[in-house]
Amino acid sequence: MSQARDHAGDHRPMRLFRNRVPGPRGPARIRAAAQLPTGTTALPVLIVSVIVLVALVADAGMTWLPLLATGPALAATTSGPRGVFCVGLLAAVLGATLGTTRDGLSAHDLAAVLSALAAVTLASGLASALRGRRERVLAAVRSVAEAAQQALLKPVPATVGPFRVAVRYSAAAAEARIGGDLYALVPTPYGVRLIVGDVRGKGLPAVGTAALVLGVFREAAYDEPDLLTVVDRIERSLARNLGSDDFVTAVVAGYPTEGQLELVNCGHAPPLLVRASGGVVAVEPTHPAPPLGLRALSGETPGLQVLPFADGDQLLLYTDGVTEARDHGREFYPLAEGLARHLSDDPARTLTALHDELLAHVGGRLHDDAALLMLRKEVRAERSAGQEPFAVDSRIATHST
Repeated sequence: MSQARDHAGDHRPMRLFRNRVPGPRGPARIRAAAQLPTGTTALPVLIVSVIVLVALVADAGMTWLPLLATGPALAATTSGPRGVFCVGLLAAVLGATLGTTRDGLSAHDLAAVLSALAAVTLASGLASALRGRRERVLAAVRSVAEAAQQALLKPVPATVGPFRVAVRYSAAAAEARIGGDLYALVPTPYGVRLIVGDVRGKGLPAVGTAALVLGVFREAAYDEPDLLTVVDRIERSLARNLGSDDFVTAVVAGYPTEGQLELVNCGHAPPLLVRASGGVVAVEPTHPAPPLGLRALSGETPGLQVLPFADGDQLLLYTDGVTEARDHGREFYPLAEGLARHLSDDPARTLTALHDELLAHVGGRLHDDAALLMLRKEVRAERSAGQEPFAVDSRIATHST
């Protein structure tokens, strides 16, 4: 789904799609540093200098002056109109000097060379202005997309209840920085609840569906004491709003009482469970169910899966953009093995290592949206002294049994 913009437990909003106006950063800063005081960039000036040097050492019978137009043409890709015109003026002055003092060009020939150089400079200046306008439009679009990203995928705190949490997200549409994968984690009167899902398709339609799912989940997770009822509300909403070919795979999880984890898997990749004692196990659904939005076609309903979840245990939820990422040899990324290699007591550190390895596996850019969410049940001794103990609403007692 990037140029990957990533979210962690300290969740920095995307940069996507991540609204910053202060000075240039990254490539923009490098480009600004390469500029000369006159406003031109170093590379076009260097090209013009090399052409002049070649003209000075070459045979007098051959003129190199037409190549000076390379300078302003190249400047159009690296600087604004002012920089282009500065490079063009420099090239014209050097060309006129060489043409009259060394090459002995006639006034007619010199005028032809300078006219061509002026035409290239004017065209390059126009191209540079248009490029700058497109870049400003793209920056505005990215700013809007970033705002949408922050509204859709709200920051996940590093600590929620008894859990330490980390998130990494990368959208395949690098310029848009947003995609169809979704995640949310919310504290509720019925314990911490979370969802990780993947919308069929990409682009704006997928983003709209993801927004719908997350909106219903955040409301239902807080209102409904039963996790299956939360899933039912999402299903009913999707059935009313999705097309016949659209669906969402998802895992919905809850922690209703101490030491107990509930899972509902709707056609999604199985989460990976890491016990404090060691070992990575895929939590396959005991009662497979169709993706959200397709229940009416299959008639099957999801089942509730209950797992023990003790201090030090960890759970990794992810989307298929991670497990279906291929290298140049078309080999899938081995997520379970990667998790075992990079596992630590800090979910943020684990996901950072996993994400870096994933990008290296695919050669630097993902071709599908990818989300990773990991939570770790903190050992009691690790919890900060000022943190309130995890409270479970009394209404859960009957539900959890």
